[in-house]
Amino acid sequence: MLYLLLRYLLDGQHYAYENALFRGTCAALFCFAVILLFLPRFIRVLVKWKLGDRPEFDHVTLNELTRDKSNVPTMGGLFLLTVVLLAVVLLADISSFYVQMSVVCLIWLCALGAVDDWLKLTAKRRTGSRDGLKMYEKLLFQIGLGVVLGFYVYSHGRSNMATISPLIDPMSVPAYKILAVPFYKHGLALGTFAFMMVTVLVMTGTSNAVNLTDGMDGLATGCVAMAALFFMVLTYIVGTQELAHKILVPHVPRSGELVILCGAILGASLGFLWYNCHPARVFMGDTGSLPLGGLIGFVAVVTRQELMLLIAGGVFVIEAISVISQVGYFKWTGGKRLYRCAPIHHHFHLGGWSEPQTVVRFWLMASMFAGIALATLKLR
Repeated sequence: MLYLLLRYLLDGQHYAYENALFRGTCAALFCFAVILLFLPRFIRVLVKWKLGDRPEFDHVTLNELTRDKSNVPTMGGLFLLTVVLLAVVLLADISSFYVQMSVVCLIWLCALGAVDDWLKLTAKRRTGSRDGLKMYEKLLFQIGLGVVLGFYVYSHGRSNMATISPLIDPMSVPAYKILAVPFYKHGLALGTFAFMMVTVLVMTGTSNAVNLTDGMDGLATGCVAMAALFFMVLTYIVGTQELAHKILVPHVPRSGELVILCGAILGASLGFLWYNCHPARVFMGDTGSLPLGGLIGFVAVVTRQELMLLIAGGVFVIEAISVISQVGYFKWTGGKRLYRCAPIHHHFHLGGWSEPQTVVRFWLMASMFAGIALATLKLR
């Protein structure tokens, strides 16, 4: 909104505000400052509404270790995502198709997470158990979102017929059909069905992986910030034709506006971390973790860097794999476990690491994964 207003008032003259990276940095600073200043007021509202929660695990020792988290207010992700949305509306070009789809993704998954959190809180008051949405119910809405976004992103790409550099592919395959592959400059061409499947898997997988990572004070928040910083840089490259051709990645016209989204997520995550670090004063809940993961997945889909997400979001991948392998091994062996508790951050916590040690070490891993992902852009 502010971006379009400046363009109108300055009659299209080129100033700093035209640069997506500049506006993305402004979005990061804006979100950080707003959350730092006003989140305490929202926390007091959550406390007044008695939206405190105590995580419960299928492990007696872990429940004992986390008993000090009792009644810490949750659903703080509602404020976090509201600030992100405000920054995007103010600083991004809201006429951009990709910005509009990102807003749909944010609202869809935020509503899904809020319903899940609310059901858990109200059910616990009534019955003493934390029964929220069933897993298949959440998956149904996540898959539905993936189908909607996949269809419209693919259709938008086909109507624009943007092509990538002949240096990448001599046949000039349209960018919307390319699946970029790390260490391989040509990429893979996808058909309609394959594109839809990849989109659904990435959107659903990333959303749930971030949700699984959100199990310790500041863990998911810090890791999301690292991933957002990486995709902020990558999206700027993909959205700039000269840089994209130089780095040998698919150029997706107007995708550069998602730099503002990534910057907003980065700043909001760091601001939220101020109050979410140990000992946490607020949790983001599914209200925050589901949409944050979904938004990162959406950016990966638009930039055609779904496989790069596996590297940049390495911590999320490890967390998800630990849960899948734990459940699979438990069923296969009739009750044996691979880890003391899954997701894997609880395994290390139960093994003697303190919660702050576990969180900081996972942050270090997340920063290394983001650095490795950046390095692979030149290793082709």
